[in-house]
Amino acid sequence: MSLLNFRRKETAPVATPVNPQVEAFLQGYSIEVMPRTAEKVEDFRDHLPAGTRVYIAHIEGTPIEDMVATAARLKREGFDAMPHFPARIIKDAATLENWIAMYQGEADVKQALLLAGGVDKPHGEFHCSMQLMETGLFDKAGFTRLHVAGHPEGNRDIDPDGGTRNVDEALQWKQKFSERTDAKMALATQFAFEATPIIHWANALKEAGIDLPVHIGIAGPAKLQTMIKFAVTCGVGPSIRVLQRRAKDVSKLLLPYEPTEVVEALAAHKAAHPDFNIEQVHFFPLGGIKTNAQWAIDNGGASAVPASQQG
Repeated sequence: MSLLNFRRKETAPVATPVNPQVEAFLQGYSIEVMPRTAEKVEDFRDHLPAGTRVYIAHIEGTPIEDMVATAARLKREGFDAMPHFPARIIKDAATLENWIAMYQGEADVKQALLLAGGVDKPHGEFHCSMQLMETGLFDKAGFTRLHVAGHPEGNRDIDPDGGTRNVDEALQWKQKFSERTDAKMALATQFAFEATPIIHWANALKEAGIDLPVHIGIAGPAKLQTMIKFAVTCGVGPSIRVLQRRAKDVSKLLLPYEPTEVVEALAAHKAAHPDFNIEQVHFFPLGGIKTNAQWAIDNGGASAVPASQQG
């Protein structure tokens, strides 16, 4: 037979089997957006499962009106909006009360992530999330869920010496607060790239009497250069070596980073230890919301299909 007339028989692509442990681990995952990144998504229903919790990051300089508009849009499209309340950019209790009223009036928001915020000098009277909680305004407004920050690899903004004393004391305070509020609480963490340190940190929390469930931060797929830039900016700890090793491997240098390895390891640990206190995954879509959502779909099977494809 002439090679010119030979045609390879085309075959349909074979779908990669879904890891059942990962599929279970990804159920109920959340994801983060900013108003400016949300504008690039025509309809979140084309990418996310119905009812997905979507955090809205409040970066210094973002008008509260843009934050509220994003929350209202997510609500209209069938998602649970969880805006950030960064203490250091909130001038005073009156401002906080006004923000809460705006979110509830426009988007019926009843959940929030409370954090200090990445600002060196506070804009007003607040400098930490505990002060926001002490106002009692979230309980007064009937918030049903309050999340606070967790740091599997420490936080040098809080503990400049590289230790964990201040972070640990804050967690103990938040644990006690969780026992006197009606709102459900959880720790939403910074992202990391290695499972073993995350597991050790989570287990240490339980040993210290902190039973707040953990929503572990996972960096979504992104170009390696982008990932390293964000990791350095966000103060990621020793697990950044995962990226550094990858950067030295010429065969992987141009390939995007994907969180498959760390998620598989955490999922396997959760399957082997059902009482493990990591409850859910929270994605930081550093390479884009659509890319991150597709990775979740590819690894979560039919249970993570977009809302627009659900019957």
